[in-house]
Amino acid sequence: MSKNAKDLAAQIKAIAGDAPVRIGLILGSGLGHIANEVDGVAVPYGDLPGFPHAGVSGHNPNLVIGNLEGVRVAVFGGRAHYYESGRGDVMRLPLEVLKELDADTMIATNAAGSMRADMPTGSIMCLSDHINFSGLNPLIGEPTDARFVPMKDAYDPAIRKDLRAAANATNVDMADGVYAWYSGPSFETPAEIRAIKMLGADAVGMSTVPEVILARFLGLKAAAISTITNMAAGLSDESISHEHTKAMAPIGAAKLEKVLRGYLRSIS
Repeated sequence: MSKNAKDLAAQIKAIAGDAPVRIGLILGSGLGHIANEVDGVAVPYGDLPGFPHAGVSGHNPNLVIGNLEGVRVAVFGGRAHYYESGRGDVMRLPLEVLKELDADTMIATNAAGSMRADMPTGSIMCLSDHINFSGLNPLIGEPTDARFVPMKDAYDPAIRKDLRAAANATNVDMADGVYAWYSGPSFETPAEIRAIKMLGADAVGMSTVPEVILARFLGLKAAAISTITNMAAGLSDESISHEHTKAMAPIGAAKLEKVLRGYLRSIS
């Protein structure tokens, strides 16, 4: 673990207390308000040297430490994306800090485009696996043999089972599917969507995969849920844009919040 991560964790503990964090939540579009529901303290990313400043509208760059539904969490109110800097490992330091805060689990959320007619705009999807369509990897340049991370069951089966139980308990229809990571920031072409669909993907987005790879590298259990904000290019008449994504995200986000809260209550 880097000295910077250890120093930042000590700085955060001095503000938020020494109690161990159990779960880290990375919030995607439409879910930033969850950070405001945490009973704890917010630390601006700008106060954490080396933390990436989330440069995407719709994200709230604060780290919030505290209790949510009886579980001590670290909520990242926005993530940095590969397309902002060209760095695949841009979220490595925040996740190293999460590990230093004693967490053992990371749950990521994101906005995604659907490739399934039975998973329309406003749906949510629990990731069962991913396809790294970008070909990029956040561990490129890691000098140790720890870089050879096995990715079978990258999305922890036990956590997925608990998330499914939480969805059922809260009467939320949650699909399961494979997420494809496309680097962005431009959206995919219809030809690219046809290719990704043939490879076995159910949804596509511009995040999450790097964080999951890094989480597994750091020994964190990982899970992720997508909010479906549009049908992928060529599959509907929707006009795909970032503004459209932000407008549609709250529809699925309300369902995702119910599942997350239900899951946290079940493990508290």
